[in-house]
Amino acid sequence: MIRNRNYPTSSSYIGYKKSLLGIGGNVGNVIQRFNRLFWFLKRSSFIRVIETSPILNNPPFGYLDQDDFHNALILIETKLTPKELLRYLLKIEDKFGRKRLFKDGPRTLDLDIIFYENMAINSDELIIPHPSWSKRESVIAPLLEMKKV
Repeated sequence: MIRNRNYPTSSSYIGYKKSLLGIGGNVGNVIQRFNRLFWFLKRSSFIRVIETSPILNNPPFGYLDQDDFHNALILIETKLTPKELLRYLLKIEDKFGRKRLFKDGPRTLDLDIIFYENMAINSDELIIPHPSWSKRESVIAPLLEMKKV
């Protein structure tokens, strides 16, 4: 696991709804991009960062002919509904250069909603909790390092 000044970190806020986000990427300087994302989220009026995990380096799944991924978790609080949060995260991915070429392909930044409070949602647009969170080392290992989840 990789640790730097922003991963892991922890702070506390009161109010809003808690959500656990998964972040990942394997194109370009992912560590630098994660740090830029951290500061982008810290300045966001829609999200309050509560805690981040260490960054995990792990092999790809699905499409295997690509570089390893870096993954981490970010615990946030937000007033956005789950669907509003999803739309906001998709805009952030776009801002950070995400291109959706094919399923499980290389990416600059991938943002997933792992949990949102204790909600369960199963729609065409959004599934919470994330359907495969419990099978992914990229979620389990960083989750074990977090204190406030």
